[in-house]
Amino acid sequence: MLTATDVWFAYDERRPVLRGVTLAVPDAGIVGILGPNGSGKTTLLRTLAGTGHPQRGSVTLDGTPLARLSRGALARRMAVVPQETQLAFDYTVAEVAMMGRYAHLGAFEIEGPRDMTVVEDALAATGTRHLKDRPFASLSGGEKQRVVIASALAQIEAHGVLLLDEPTASLDLGYQLEIAALLRQLHAERRVAIVISTHDLGFAAALCERIALIRDGAIVVEGAPDAALTPAHVRQVYGVEADILTHPSGHRVVVPVRRLDDGRPGA
Repeated sequence: MLTATDVWFAYDERRPVLRGVTLAVPDAGIVGILGPNGSGKTTLLRTLAGTGHPQRGSVTLDGTPLARLSRGALARRMAVVPQETQLAFDYTVAEVAMMGRYAHLGAFEIEGPRDMTVVEDALAATGTRHLKDRPFASLSGGEKQRVVIASALAQIEAHGVLLLDEPTASLDLGYQLEIAALLRQLHAERRVAIVISTHDLGFAAALCERIALIRDGAIVVEGAPDAALTPAHVRQVYGVEADILTHPSGHRVVVPVRRLDDGRPGA
């Protein structure tokens, strides 16, 4: 289990970005972190990944503080999928996926048959094996996202954690559906834990088992989508009046109606 307990984080001493955040990601759970711009959700994701170190509180993985784990050990348990991936050189898809194996190699060690097998398996799991000889830069946005997820799968060991920052932000509706289906498949077949930072309430409601709504660096509510995504909570976090509907598919749909006068809760 990945757990943040009373986490405070600030980039400077004047204004905390995270204020007393407590959040648990169960083994093989799917947790969404949602909030408006500047709410602290990306900072929370980075702190959960161990790239940001809290000034107060702690983040632990299976009871061990992240600060006590070596970078290699941490990378073998958790992988981050950024919103966009920009590469300095024209790597192929196979080479990008192989980057996930660096955490498993010693100094000056080159990839071996075991690494090749893991990468082939990761590409197959994400439906990108047929692209392995293509230049990464030539792919569509959805294909790139799948390849980066393949690299993350090649990086983490069994029952690891995938942390994704806005995984559908630059994708059209078709690719958004594909990424959601892929994450459901990986969760079901590989039992990986998944943490998603996103603006898309509908995407999170359809995919996540738990949702944390964050505003001004503090979690306002955390729970199952039905309990977390209510008109009152949307009003409190986003400063927006919204209707919450249940689609025949069972998914909750958030329909913004109007912004409150100053865009702040309680207006």
